[in-house]
Amino acid sequence: MPSTGLDAVEPSLVDRRDRPMRDLRISITDRCNFRCVYCMPKSVFGRDYAFLDRDELLSFEEITRIARIAAAHGVEKLRLTGGEPLLRRGLEGLIAQLAELRTPDGRPLEIALTTNGSALAMKAASLKAAGLTRVTVSLDSLDDELFQAMNDVRFPVARVLEGIDAAQAAGLGPVKVNMVVKRGLNDHEILPMARHFRGTPFTLRFIEYMDVGTTNGWRLDDVVPSAEIAERIGTEFPLEPLGQTAPGETATRWRYHDGGGEIGFISSVTNAFCGDCNRARISTEGRLFTCLFSATGHDLRALLRGGVDDERLADAMAAIWRGRDDRYSEVRATLTPELRAARPKVEMSYIGG
Repeated sequence: MPSTGLDAVEPSLVDRRDRPMRDLRISITDRCNFRCVYCMPKSVFGRDYAFLDRDELLSFEEITRIARIAAAHGVEKLRLTGGEPLLRRGLEGLIAQLAELRTPDGRPLEIALTTNGSALAMKAASLKAAGLTRVTVSLDSLDDELFQAMNDVRFPVARVLEGIDAAQAAGLGPVKVNMVVKRGLNDHEILPMARHFRGTPFTLRFIEYMDVGTTNGWRLDDVVPSAEIAERIGTEFPLEPLGQTAPGETATRWRYHDGGGEIGFISSVTNAFCGDCNRARISTEGRLFTCLFSATGHDLRALLRGGVDDERLADAMAAIWRGRDDRYSEVRATLTPELRAARPKVEMSYIGG
């Protein structure tokens, strides 16, 4: 195999706003077994929807090659997403490959995974054994009827809770639980969720409903601001702020004043965090996106399958990141509803969260 030339890669790569690349999110499948109304509604992703063919997906070896070059450029954390990543056959093999990667100073990468939890009870132990560091589970309600209506495939909430417990038992903690809050749909579940996870090892995080993609019918009126969520919780359980644990964190951290644990708020709509965003994303078929709200990505699969060596691939990735100037969440408020609707954005199920 020819020399990769990666020893010469400078890990202090920054974009046009001096933001480093530290976090790489990799969508490993565009398929999901849920049809959540804010992500993959049945009206769009129905029985006849054309998902990618297997040969269009990046192979595990291609994913690992991209991740290795990203690590040489300064990436310290990998997050596997989808679709639903647990649907990708042989996932443990990919995780084992990624677990062999190291930063330029010899540290292993953090390998996380975001899942709907449907298969987590069955797979948590094998994921941990393969080298997965931790998991984040999406859960938008504890009310079984509402949860089944939101996932739109009649999947029971009890099985997701079993998966959360199994992940903790397998050593994939601290397990984070993400709740997307949409006004008039599940915002009445804010306090029940807080009550349930308070005093447990799990960190509950509330996510403002975002205008990712163009199929979820997003309206600003549907957003419940994080400040309002915190106020609702604080009336029953007083909160106090915590500092960041790392630069570029998406969530602001709070804890219960009486020691009942930690919660978080991801406020992309009302309190944009573009200023220190250090996340790049790889779509299922190998496009590099520099923002969750991007319209287009950069085709790395064509380079991989066109025979370029690692040095040229590293140069291409560096050029993309150096040209990055994204800050959509900061400018969203300046756009009229018509302009927001007209602006094309990639779907969440295609790029991951």
